[in-house]
Amino acid sequence: MTGRVKRALLSMQRYNWEQGVTAQAFLEAGDGEIAIALAVEGANRQNADGRCCHIAESTAVTDPCAVGEALIFAADTTGDPFLQAAREQLLRWAMHDAPRNADGVVYHFTHDRLIWVDSMYMLPPFLAAAGEYDEALHQLDGYWDVLYTPENGLLAHQWSDKESCFHRRDAWAVGNGWAMAGMARVIARLPEDHPGRARLISRVRRLITAAVPCQMDDGAFHDVLDAPSTFREVNFAQMLAYTIYRGVQGGWLDASLLPYAEKARAAALAEVDTYGLVRNVCGAPHFDKPGVAPEGQAFHILMEAARTRMSVC
Repeated sequence: MTGRVKRALLSMQRYNWEQGVTAQAFLEAGDGEIAIALAVEGANRQNADGRCCHIAESTAVTDPCAVGEALIFAADTTGDPFLQAAREQLLRWAMHDAPRNADGVVYHFTHDRLIWVDSMYMLPPFLAAAGEYDEALHQLDGYWDVLYTPENGLLAHQWSDKESCFHRRDAWAVGNGWAMAGMARVIARLPEDHPGRARLISRVRRLITAAVPCQMDDGAFHDVLDAPSTFREVNFAQMLAYTIYRGVQGGWLDASLLPYAEKARAAALAEVDTYGLVRNVCGAPHFDKPGVAPEGQAFHILMEAARTRMSVC
């Protein structure tokens, strides 16, 4: 089944973050040659300012960094000066040139002062993979401080600095999945004695604790976690399972969470069709209804890879 999902993913059109999460999926699944090929194409489409995977007229700031870990892997594995230069240019963008607020928190777009929860996956894991641990923590702390909503224990989707209010307060399921998965990847990179590691672990646990009561009987979730009137979707189920598998394998989440992951995984497995498409994820291109999406394909692969690693440990 995973082979069909991979083939379907490679057939799909992809924007910058979709190219990045695709490369990460193949990297974590052990398909290094495909991850390198995806990173090369990301570098081929690098802007003069350092942003990778450029297509159309994207104003995205953090999305082009989603390919970062795969690009580091590709540069280190091949020793190709072209890839090494692309890695350094992307890191310069992330560390110095990307637009950010007065606290140094990187915005999601160049054209507006918006902070999106998605950025918790797109940017900090690249920074951590590059060894910039403190900056990765700084960004995650900044996103958390802006987006965390104590009344439901979850993260809002979008904040506007220009308007000084939430642009979208909803606890978007996939957005909370981006945050969980991004923090899980950073936790895996941080030295065990890093003072920020325990803080991230606590936050992932807090999100999981708030999310699992929203799980439906079949293992799926609603598009807005605490809004049962919104549509049923399974990509957050995959993201949750991925995070739990990684946390249990890493020893920082308790194995008692595994039944939630297994139930979520079962919901996702049931949605894979003959073509390898994971149906009823939050669907591209507008993410306003159930459908298919490259990120839904990628997180299926990531989920299965994380489960396999946990099982062999």
